[in-house]
Amino acid sequence: MRYFIQFSYFGKMYHGWQNQPNAITIQEVLEGVLSKLLRSSIEIVGAGRTDTGVHAKEMFGHFDFEAIDDIENLVYRINAFLPDDIAVKGIRRAKESSHARFDAVERSYEYWVCQEKSPFFKDTAHYVKASLNIDLMNQAADILLGRQDFECFSKSKTDVKTYLCDIRFAKWVQEGEKLVFKIKADRFLRNMVRAIVGTLLDVGLGKYPPSHVKAILKSKDRSEAGVSVPAKGLYLTSISYPYTVFEHEQ
Repeated sequence: MRYFIQFSYFGKMYHGWQNQPNAITIQEVLEGVLSKLLRSSIEIVGAGRTDTGVHAKEMFGHFDFEAIDDIENLVYRINAFLPDDIAVKGIRRAKESSHARFDAVERSYEYWVCQEKSPFFKDTAHYVKASLNIDLMNQAADILLGRQDFECFSKSKTDVKTYLCDIRFAKWVQEGEKLVFKIKADRFLRNMVRAIVGTLLDVGLGKYPPSHVKAILKSKDRSEAGVSVPAKGLYLTSISYPYTVFEHEQ
């Protein structure tokens, strides 16, 4: 039987989601606890990968196992064994053909920026002291909307079949003491959000006008875009699936 597992994590102490040799990852810790409790070797297929230090407010994966009688109790026991920086929110029966990565139809991220030194944002946001023009940053963000080639914002030597992504929402908003960039798309390339944020911050700092983002996109050259901002400010906030992915009570 196939199950979808929903979880969240604070990524500071981990080398991203995906298993790696000689480095602790979210996948390794979560699979270890689940395998111990189910007394079977469990492999979790994640909805995607997050890089070292990136956080997830909502992440999904799927695994296969025989019938689980008390899912609620299993979730409780998993959380009792997990470290404090990883939490499972739920486990749900899915159709045998459902896939946590390939069936996702939309993903959302946030990037946090703080403009005053704060001990509370030390591990959770990127500190930018200089004044930022948010209106210009949002004008530049509007240029990113729609289905386009985003190779210029992709990590080099990435093994993908296409650089096309459909960005459906991209906007900077002030939320209390932090400035938050919110972005939603059907898919994202490796390092894409952090490269986009670095580029938009350059616009906000007055290094070039919003219209220059069009030239960056056209170039398809990573070196033309801004630097990648630190991982600690990036959050995967939601992943959406069609209703048909899950098993439903009759």
